[in-house]
Amino acid sequence: MRRNGTERKRLEPRALAARRLRATDPKKYAVTRVDENLDRYLGDISRIPLLQQPEESKLAKAMFEGRRRSTRIKLTNRATTDQDEKIIQTGEESRRKLIQANTRLVLSIAKKYRNWGVPLNDLIQEGNLGLIHAADKFDYTRGFRFSTYATWWIRQSVTRAIAGQERLIRLPFHLWEKINKTTQRARLLEQDRGREPTDGELAHEEGITVKKIRQRKRYAQHPLSLDMPVGEDDSVLQDILADTSALEPFELAQQKIIRQELREVLSGFPNRDQRVLELRFGLRDGSFRTLEEVGQELGLTRERIRQIESEALQKLRHHPRIIRYHPNNP
Repeated sequence: MRRNGTERKRLEPRALAARRLRATDPKKYAVTRVDENLDRYLGDISRIPLLQQPEESKLAKAMFEGRRRSTRIKLTNRATTDQDEKIIQTGEESRRKLIQANTRLVLSIAKKYRNWGVPLNDLIQEGNLGLIHAADKFDYTRGFRFSTYATWWIRQSVTRAIAGQERLIRLPFHLWEKINKTTQRARLLEQDRGREPTDGELAHEEGITVKKIRQRKRYAQHPLSLDMPVGEDDSVLQDILADTSALEPFELAQQKIIRQELREVLSGFPNRDQRVLELRFGLRDGSFRTLEEVGQELGLTRERIRQIESEALQKLRHHPRIIRYHPNNP
């Protein structure tokens, strides 16, 4: 008894509180344990030193060379030499160090999405999986820093976890983000006014049309069908949803470069042509407008907007800076 009493005295107050909580409320205790584990993990990674660029480059090269040597041996089915084993072992150790040193990057990205409906520890776990995937695919010869490349994979893993929550059809994250923003705005207005806001009030606060508010509400409440009709013609949702999840981070980076190039090309177009294309294809905010919506905004008829769009697209297709990305354009 005395020994037990001595041990009890040595327990810190937090540990004693945890014991009492486990006895009185097991469910709350489980949540507390998760929080404690997360606190411990955050404390551990805060002590990991960050890498300077020269060291990061050295580790990335060693990791790549080790992976390449291992693959070559497997393909040729030859016996390994002492030199092979040294290169492979150095590569594996470099991979471990790179992953470990970038866990703070995972935390930094995950924290940005902590109020999006997924617990922070789950976001960190998903981000770490993205980090590991980045390490396994990284090619230092392409000139990117590892941390830059890893950021793409980490963010993709985190946003997939959020966007894929309880949905039969996964929405593109930019659309899911807009839906979530509208939902949060509606909750704030309801708290402020003591009633549910009208679609008109919500549209005014968001700076968009009532039609778009209703569209976002519909998307938020019901799983989407890929056969849902959209646009002016017979297009369906599947036709316009870009499968960015299938793109490599290098390809995503290239897309960003192309978009920037497109913006620079359009800056040389007449203001009206530029504005029509921006509104029709969501080049500024990612929101596509119908011909009627563009016409209302610019004070022109639907048919006139269609003509301007057609002429502007024709000029765009034949612009030298665009042709180099699509050399086979007619």
